Formats: sequence, structure tokens, C-alpha cells
Amino acid sequence: MSQNPSSSVQPMLDRGDERVRHDDSLAGMAKGFIDRVSAGDLGMLPVAVGLVVISVVFSALNPIFLAPNNLVNLLFDCATVGVISLGIICVLVLGEIDLSVGSMSGLSSAMVGVLWVNMGLPIVGAILAALVVGAGVGLVYATLYNRLGMPSFIATLAGLLALLGLQLYILGPTGSINLPYASPLVRFGQILIMPDWLSYGLAMMPGLIMIGKGARRMRQRRAANLSAQPLRALILKALMLTVALEVAVFYLNLGRGVPWMFALFVALAVVLNYALTRTKWGRSMFAVGGNKEAARRSGINVRGIYTSAFVLCSTLAALGGVLSASRLASSSQQAGTGDVNLNAIAAAVIGGTSLFGGRGSAYSALLGIIVIQAISNGLTLLNLSSSLRYMITGGVLAIAVIVDSLARRSRVSHGRA
Repeated sequence: MSQNPSSSVQPMLDRGDERVRHDDSLAGMAKGFIDRVSAGDLGMLPVAVGLVVISVVFSALNPIFLAPNNLVNLLFDCATVGVISLGIICVLVLGEIDLSVGSMSGLSSAMVGVLWVNMGLPIVGAILAALVVGAGVGLVYATLYNRLGMPSFIATLAGLLALLGLQLYILGPTGSINLPYASPLVRFGQILIMPDWLSYGLAMMPGLIMIGKGARRMRQRRAANLSAQPLRALILKALMLTVALEVAVFYLNLGRGVPWMFALFVALAVVLNYALTRTKWGRSMFAVGGNKEAARRSGINVRGIYTSAFVLCSTLAALGGVLSASRLASSSQQAGTGDVNLNAIAAAVIGGTSLFGGRGSAYSALLGIIVIQAISNGLTLLNLSSSLRYMITGGVLAIAVIVDSLARRSRVSHGRA
């Protein structure tokens, strides 16, 4: 008697369904996370571990480090360089670099002081002028790269010197312009804090968005007969994220609260992350960064992508300069110099953006700049010299690049590059 084929196939399907259900369990998700990490897909894990280590070490050496008001000041300081780092991520995703972001921010700061204080232009007009100049500088870099084939390293290095010279020129012999302390711009950079109710409400949004997007993705995958993340796991992750954010906001509100300037930085990171992950432009950015020739052959406007990245990078650097002026209540020759370039690039790399191109996230700037400012703040509280801060930050950057290189090698060996 011949056996019905369906009778022999059905047990196999049942066992396959059972395997899928097992893989979608909480234990299966944990195993999947371990497998991804072992395959080189580290995500934000290294920077999260680094933040924990930094917090434990500095709080043990000086308990003031984790005091609410000290963390509030740390968030104020994060916003200025963090915004610049968002632009750096755009060029790093393409495998390029912009070495002039510090000078661009310094020039922007100088323009705000000269146009607003010395020439009497309305503050909004001065800020817009600085942003337009930033966009123009990025357009020049893109033209040099696209039309003349000049490497971004050389083009932006030349821009670094030219912009620094222009900053010194427009500030004149005085070298510094004090901004009105009672002005809205300075108040925004030094004392404006979000209301408690608003900060608590915004802290709930990521969890709610995670549940909404996860549930929609779950329905789509199940409609296509694909395995989907279990609902309880989705709710658990969203709950853990919400609790963590609410506790952080509660602790900050024990001091002054959440700064509006840091909220602006986070909002820009969210917008850039959406653009990179949910738009055609973002997909094109990663495609060009992964393989420029393949992207060109697939119909992507490669020159346009490079132009948008350089323009966005310089514009965000100019915005960072405006925020720096508001934070310091002055425009000076020192603005944008020193370690601004280092910190902006290091924040992106430490946060997980690859120097090899094709991989990165807007949240890299958020986490990376918190690491850098935490180191700087902790060493300042310990009354240690800036030389140690440079050495430690350089060491952390070197470790981040090593981790990125090893993770890339692991992804290649596992076929995930």
C-alpha cells in the first residue's frame, strides 16, 4: 500500500513549526543575541559596557560624579559636540571624513557674535547666516570630491586651515565677543530646563513606538508565514526601556532636570536615525558606503549622495558652533579649536560607527559623546590635568577602532559583512 505523501510531510512541517516556536521564545532570543555578538554584530554593547565601567570607576573615586546636577551639566556639554558628531556619522557611513568640523563650528560661533552683537542683525538672521555658510562649505567639499576627485581628507584639511583663518579674521584683534547673558540663546545653552511632566512624557515615547512598530512588523511577518518575535518579548523589551528612561529622568529631576539643549540633540539624532533607516536616501547612503560602484550600477545618484552627506555634515557643524556660543555665552578665537575635532570624530567611532563605511547609526553620536564627556567630567572632578584626558580619550578611541576592526573581520568570516 502506497503511503500518502502528505502524511509523511506533515510531521516534518510540525517539527519545523515547533523549531520556529522554540527559536522565537525568550530563550531563543537570548541565544540569537549571543550568536549575533559572536558573529561580530556587536551593536551598542561595547559602549554600554564602557559607560557602566566609567560610571563605577569615577563614582568610586568621587561620589559627586553621579550627583544629579553634575549629570545635568554633563548633558549640557554633550549637546554641543554631539550635534557635530551627527554630521560626522553621515560622512563616515560613506567611508569619508571631514577634518574641518571644529573650524566650521568656530567660524559659525564667530559669525553669530559678529552679526548679532557687533552688527545688530536679529539673532535668528545671524544663526541662519551661519547655517547657510556651513551648507556652502559642505557644497564646496562635495564639488572638490565629485568633480576633481580630491580626497576628502585633503579637501577638509585645507578647509580646516582656511576656516580657522576666516574665524580669526572676522573676530578681529579683540578675539572675543561676549553674548548678552539674558538673551534667549544664552539662556537656552545654560539654564533652560524641560518641565518635569514633559520629560516624563517624552521618556515614555520610545517604548510606545517600539511596541507599535514591533506589533506592525509582527503582523506583516505572520501574514507572510514567517517567524515573528513573540509579543511578550516585545512588551518586555519596551517595558525595560521605558523603566530605564523614566528612572533616568526621575534622577535628573532630583537636580535641575533635563536640559532643553540636550533634548534638541536627541531630537536631531532621532530624525537622522529615521532618515538613515527608513528613507530611500538612507538606504542609498549605506549602499554607497558599502560598495560605491555597485551602488552606481544599481541606479543610485552617487554624486548626489556624497553632496548631501558633506552638506549635512558642515551644516550640523555650524549648528554645533551656535550651540557652543550659547553654552559659553561668547564667540572667541578658541571656539572650535582644541579637541573639538577629536571628540566629534571619536564620539561617532566609539558609539559604533565604522571607519570602513557602510555601517553606522545616529545613536552612535548620542552614546559616544556621553562616554567622552563622562571621561572629561570625571577627570575634571578628580582635578587631573587635561593631558590625562587626551591620553585616556585616545586610548578609548583606539580600543573602539580595534573592536570595530575585529568585529568586521568576524562578520566577514560569518558571511555577515
